[in-house]
Amino acid sequence: MDANLNDAEKPGRGRPRAFDTETALEIGLRMFHASGYDAVGLGALTDALGIKPPSFYAAFGSKVAFFERVLDLYARTVLPIDDVLREDRSAAEALTDLLERAARTYSRDPSRTGCLVLETARGNAADESVALARAVTEVRRARIRTFVARTHPDCARAVTDYVTTVMSGLSGRSREGLSQARLLAVARTAAVGLGALLA
Repeated sequence: MDANLNDAEKPGRGRPRAFDTETALEIGLRMFHASGYDAVGLGALTDALGIKPPSFYAAFGSKVAFFERVLDLYARTVLPIDDVLREDRSAAEALTDLLERAARTYSRDPSRTGCLVLETARGNAADESVALARAVTEVRRARIRTFVARTHPDCARAVTDYVTTVMSGLSGRSREGLSQARLLAVARTAAVGLGALLA
């Protein structure tokens, strides 16, 4: 037997190959985004990950704990606002860019339209998955508000409400099938109102 194989790779031991949690989270992200949290059952999830339920629980604790990590992955990688809200940019420039990126991102993949976080947050507040999504949205709103307050403290709350409401609308209309071109037109029109708020 090859001495270079580790125990998880040696045949005949009845043990699975090493489990890549990042890959698992990416698979989960695609599934939850396409179908929603409730529609993705544990059986379908573990089948897609290629593991059994006990291994899933050992790695993640529960489906909702797994989803929490998926939401974090989504927020960090799909539309990472810290890449947009940089201190070297004006509020108008950065927030206009954020709206346009949202329009493109939410409509990029026909099988995964809208924003996973925002669409989940629309559900029943009593659901754990919804509470998790709302917590993520609040963190992102706070990040926008802090960014705007740096240069426009008097209107930071109003601008944050405006931008996040537009983003929510872009997500919802994307889920309904509005084309990327039309979503971008909405984002660019919204940027005009943004400019008026920041004036």
